[in-house]
Formats: sequence, structure tokens, C-alpha cells
Amino acid sequence: MTDSPADATPYEVLGVPATADDDELRRAYRRAARETHPDLGGDARRFRQVQIAWERIGTPAARRAYDAGSRASAPRTASGPSGSSVWSHDDGGGFAPPTARRDSRPRARSHGHPGGRSREVFLQAEREWVGLGDPIEDPYDPALVRSAPRHIRRLLAEALAEEATAAIVSEMGIGVSVWHDLDAGAEGKLDHAVLTPSGLWAVESIDWGAPVRIEHGEIAGETLAPGERPVKELVRAARAVQKQTRVKFTGRLMVVPDAAVDEDVQVVGPARKPTALLVRRSALGQVLNGVFSPEGSVDVFEIRDRLQQTVRFV
Repeated sequence: MTDSPADATPYEVLGVPATADDDELRRAYRRAARETHPDLGGDARRFRQVQIAWERIGTPAARRAYDAGSRASAPRTASGPSGSSVWSHDDGGGFAPPTARRDSRPRARSHGHPGGRSREVFLQAEREWVGLGDPIEDPYDPALVRSAPRHIRRLLAEALAEEATAAIVSEMGIGVSVWHDLDAGAEGKLDHAVLTPSGLWAVESIDWGAPVRIEHGEIAGETLAPGERPVKELVRAARAVQKQTRVKFTGRLMVVPDAAVDEDVQVVGPARKPTALLVRRSALGQVLNGVFSPEGSVDVFEIRDRLQQTVRFV
């Protein structure tokens, strides 16, 4: 369990409403602990989730703090960018949009607004859920976000994931260019196009709030929506942008939080010609630097000029 808004809340893990009294909460914890205990045939990961959930809301004081919106002390590597970044959150890891840091270090050339469209969609969905006539003092208040349905919280998690990728890419220096929120026409949008000396990469940043795996050439996991096919969607969006710009992508990357996968990089599709790579967030820089690139390099200046002339943003 992480601080990702896409992750299950402690109440969801224990299977009780947020209005449950202390006795009901205690019974739910004991039941969940028995059902998930590895010595009783349960799943070790789920058992650990139950224990973390109980730590967060198992005592009246802890529950009051959680319900009031306090942040849990989870490691940032699981849900945020690795290392420092050009963007920072004012509360040290909150849900509000990041603010630009003012320093003189050289950054990647960045175009577009990472996470911008995802935040717009989240705010609209949150407004409809709360009620169009009811004021929202702070749409990113952790207490409000945690009380929202999980499908709404996932919209915010997608924005945070895109911003985390943008932060990592920005640290790669002025020799790198990145375009965010590219218009892919009927296919929606492509989160990022990253141009490095090793190639041009189509990148999707996403957080399902739970572990994922590769099955039959697709991403699978218990929190994916029915019929959701993220690899297919990435391929279609990349092809749409490729057709629009007449620039060929070197490869496609699906970037997920570190806690979502057990390996840094996994190949989706045939090993000789992958459909995409499933990449742990902390390994993104390594991949973009050319570890998995075909032999040879690309004409960075020509591709950058063409993209600048042809790319459209959502």
C-alpha cells in the first residue's frame, strides 16, 4: 500500500465503509488477517496490505489523523520520481500540481504540460461526484481525495505519474527534448515523446495502484478496468502521432511505479522486436539513455525540428 491515490484505501483493504465504528473495524481486520495469512493459505502481499491498513486506521488516534488527511510515511520511490526534480510539491509529496524550481542546472528541453489533461479530467469528475452546486475549497485535499471513488482517484494518479516521468526526463540534461500530452486524434493522447541521442521514445506513464504483470502481450492486473488494453492503446496513440508528424519512434515504453513490478524492464511481445517495454520508474533514465536501443543513433536535430513543426498538443 502506497500513498498513490490509485491505491486502495485502508477501509477498502479491510472491506468496510469509512463510517464503520471501531468494533466493526476490529472485526474486519481480524477476518482479513485470517483470510490472507500465509500460514493459513493466504497471499503474503495481501496480508502485508492488511497490516499496513491496520497501522493507518487501527487506533482512534491513527484513524483520526488519516481521516483528517495526514500523509503516510511511505517511501517516495514507490510513487514519485527518483532523485531530485525540476518540479516539486509544496507539501513534500501532495496531490496539488507541482511548482517550478528556480535553479540554474541545465534541463531537458520541455514542451507541453505534463499531466495537464489528466488533471482536467480528474477535476471535472471530482466536481460531478461532489455535486456541481457544492463548493470545493481544495480539490487536492487528501481527505477529500481519499473519500472519492477509486476510479476518480485513479485519474489523479495518472496525472501524478505523468508528472513523475516529466521530472525524471528533465534531469537528463539539455541534450534531451520531450513533448508532453501530444494529440493522438481519435486515439486520445500520447503522454510523452522523448528524444535522446539513442532514439525517439513513445512513453505512457500510468499508475494502477497495484502490481501488474505481462500476460499474452498485454498488461494485466487486478485493478485494471474490464477490457482495458494499455499496450494496444499505447501502440495506437504512438502510430497516430507518428502518422501526424512523419517521424518514426524507436520504441514504446510503459512506465509504472517501482512497487508495481518486480523487474526494472520487461519485454512485451517478441524479444527481437518488442511491442513495448514495461519499465520501472527508477529505471527510466537507463532505458532512455540507450540500454535497449537498436544499434546506431538518430539525427536529433532533424527529428526535433520536424516535431516542433508538426506536433499538436491536447
